[in-house]
Amino acid sequence: MRAMTLVRTAPIEEHPLALQDLPVPSPGSGELLVKISTCGVCRSNLHMIEGDWLAAGFPAKLPIMPGHEICGRVAKIGSNVDGFQLDERVGIQPLWTSCLRCEFCLTAREHLCLSKEITGETVDGGYAEYIVAKAAHAYHVPDAIPDVEAAPLFCPGITAYHAVRKAELVPGQRVALFGMGGVGHMVIQFARLAGADVITVARGKRHRELAEKLGSVSTVDPSAGDAVRQLQRDGGLDAAIVFAPSNDALRQALAAIKRGGVVVNGAATEPGPLAFAEEKRLAGTVIGNRQEMREVLQIAAAGKVEVVAETFTLAQAEEALLRLKRGEIEARAVLVIA
Repeated sequence: MRAMTLVRTAPIEEHPLALQDLPVPSPGSGELLVKISTCGVCRSNLHMIEGDWLAAGFPAKLPIMPGHEICGRVAKIGSNVDGFQLDERVGIQPLWTSCLRCEFCLTAREHLCLSKEITGETVDGGYAEYIVAKAAHAYHVPDAIPDVEAAPLFCPGITAYHAVRKAELVPGQRVALFGMGGVGHMVIQFARLAGADVITVARGKRHRELAEKLGSVSTVDPSAGDAVRQLQRDGGLDAAIVFAPSNDALRQALAAIKRGGVVVNGAATEPGPLAFAEEKRLAGTVIGNRQEMREVLQIAAAGKVEVVAETFTLAQAEEALLRLKRGEIEARAVLVIA
């Protein structure tokens, strides 16, 4: 099989990926071999490739194939697998496996499992023609969702959905989104489905225009003035969701929400002082559980959310990552492999 393999961590401009011919892996007990059709390109792929996460232990091995939002078809079924058929469409998200026995796994928080494996970070991922998946952590993809649109549901989709649920939005509330990209463009849509009005904070004109197209009631350019004051108009914010990797963005979100409001943060940032007397809450968020993943697929199959994607070939993976680094991807880049 062809695979785009990370052979060393380095800036993407230094070409740390290599297109290689490798043996097709074999599925073991409880596993599926999946022929990959599409794989999304995530900023976390870029962080790992460039060595930003070495201190945290990622990548866990070299060489490794990045990629953790995958759609494909079952090519082979290992032993002790029920519920899957050959040539059936399936998807794989960042949570490649979890122990299924710990307190987190037994309370629908398996994405917090201390024994979890992460697709494309601790095990080989989707920048390849084939991947082995755990059947217990693979998902049936409804026929109504095209392959290019399906792949991003397995990271931006589940991540946005989980974050919106953490914000506990109800109809009529106002929520600000900081960070308009792959995850952000899905946050807008899930927040709207919850009945909230979304205000998007983004520097790029192209990103602000996409936000308004997807239903954001207004947008704020943080470089054009006092973003906090703009967000506090019309009664202020009930919540904010932050996916911008910026300390300023997180601190603006905390300053802009009402007393008793919540900020859901999905980026590696520092909040600074938090005034306890205002009872503002700060919650972290990361991907989501398996049931939420199934719900995302049902919502997408019903046509209630739109995935905005730009396609590249497997050999163009570095080009896609470089354009992502430069802020030139409107929402999501997707590698079309099969």
